[in-house]
Amino acid sequence: MRRVRYEHTGGPLFLEDVPVPAAGPGELLVRTEAIGVTLPVVRKVTEAAEPIPLGGEIAGDIVAVGAGVTRFAVGDRVTGLCFGHGYADHALLHETMASPVPAGASAVDAVALVRSGLVALGALEAARPAPGEAALITGAASGVGHLAVQLARLRGASRVVGAVSALALGKAEFVRGLGADEVIAYDSEDWGEPVDYVLDAVGGDLLTPGVAALAPGGRLVAYSSGGGSVRAYDLLVGAKSVIGFQMARIARNEPGRYERWREELWRLFAEGALRPAVHGEFALEDAAEAHAAIASRSNLGKVVLRP
Repeated sequence: MRRVRYEHTGGPLFLEDVPVPAAGPGELLVRTEAIGVTLPVVRKVTEAAEPIPLGGEIAGDIVAVGAGVTRFAVGDRVTGLCFGHGYADHALLHETMASPVPAGASAVDAVALVRSGLVALGALEAARPAPGEAALITGAASGVGHLAVQLARLRGASRVVGAVSALALGKAEFVRGLGADEVIAYDSEDWGEPVDYVLDAVGGDLLTPGVAALAPGGRLVAYSSGGGSVRAYDLLVGAKSVIGFQMARIARNEPGRYERWREELWRLFAEGALRPAVHGEFALEDAAEAHAAIASRSNLGKVVLRP
């Protein structure tokens, strides 16, 4: 089978031919139809000390199951998060990380909706939104952010502000089309009226203006891999708070909640209330171009590889 990998930090991505892996205990061997590209993986290619397997969301048909698998069978269509080599014609997916793809949904729909939607919905719930509150979403045109904009509106936000890296490249129009009332650039001097909660997908230097955008008692949910820090004084004077959110913790420790969120996402998708957007579909041999779209912040929605 074909697989994408790299040999050193920041090194070029390339295709190699390797044997199809065998499904171990609790694992599903999936013939991949779509693979989601994420910012954390793109960052690790350039920042990790040692090369890592290129993993992420995958979707496709099960072609083999390992010992002990009870929830799925050969021929089932599934999606889930692959922690090993996911940029490949075939990938291993642990049964606990898999969910069925319903009839009428494509593999691309699945990788654009499920994992990114779980992060968006989980971050939103961590903010404890009340109907009528105002929300600000950073990374609003990203794979997660564009779903968070829609979910905030569906959860009763009275005003939704989308923050993006630049207002050019069609980002402002794209985010307004998702239901945002306002769109601002990260370097804007005026972030408008204060909001009750911020869902931050960027981190780094953006944490400070994100906290400043909060009304007294506001909450910022940080779910980015971008790091950064916040001054305690900035929280104290406005009785503001920063909440860290990690999807992996929910998946490991609260599987029932994780499953309820997945069911809600598919329900909203089936009703037409939640619309995942795909920026582009790239062949495996064009994985470097897919990474460049993410790294340059030019994507509008999810970036997907199609073997």
